[in-house]
Amino acid sequence: MPEGEQVHRILVVDDDDSMRNILRMRLADEFEVIDTGDPAQALGLALEHKPDAVLLDLVMPKVSGFELCQSLRSLSYTSRIPVFVITGRAVAETREHCANLGATAFFEKPLNFVELKRRLGEELHINRPERRAHVRVRMRLILKIRGDDAVGNRFEELTATENVSAGGFLCNSTTTLAKGSNVDVYLCGEAERFVGRARMVRKENSITAWQRYAFQFEEKNSEWVLQ
Repeated sequence: MPEGEQVHRILVVDDDDSMRNILRMRLADEFEVIDTGDPAQALGLALEHKPDAVLLDLVMPKVSGFELCQSLRSLSYTSRIPVFVITGRAVAETREHCANLGATAFFEKPLNFVELKRRLGEELHINRPERRAHVRVRMRLILKIRGDDAVGNRFEELTATENVSAGGFLCNSTTTLAKGSNVDVYLCGEAERFVGRARMVRKENSITAWQRYAFQFEEKNSEWVLQ
């Protein structure tokens, strides 16, 4: 690791001691690794150590990986941490369920460490500025987004967000968008109000019929809920 380069912190949650040892050994050259075999401790460790990503096994005693993923996503302080599911359960329904819970990626055992490191690097280096640029707040809003989809067709869609900041928001969409796409954003309530124009900076989910996108405002007005 070059001197002065930021070291990203990974939290590994797996009740298999040998798997944790392998992960620690294979990732230690690029990441600071914190691990636990007790999923009941994982949420406290996430709050204490502020990891940049969580590697999570699904089948564990006391608290399952599904439950822990849901807990991480439900707390505003940990909701932005990417969760990488690592499991031997290669079932389509399992992948979809993890995606619906907000997992960033799904890896089957035996692990492809080259691909795992690539995806971790993608999340932690490309997306970090957007995640830390503004404090995010859990607030449910109904929005309308309007723009061009990935093939240039005009679309207009109602959606909801529960994760907003002064600079942007996360929302689900059934429309396929290209990274960098711009949309007009409207806040829907008793009346529909134009709030600004936003750029899609990240796609979080590609497993289900809908996508989860992160948007940053290119321009906004005083109608937006956070300034």
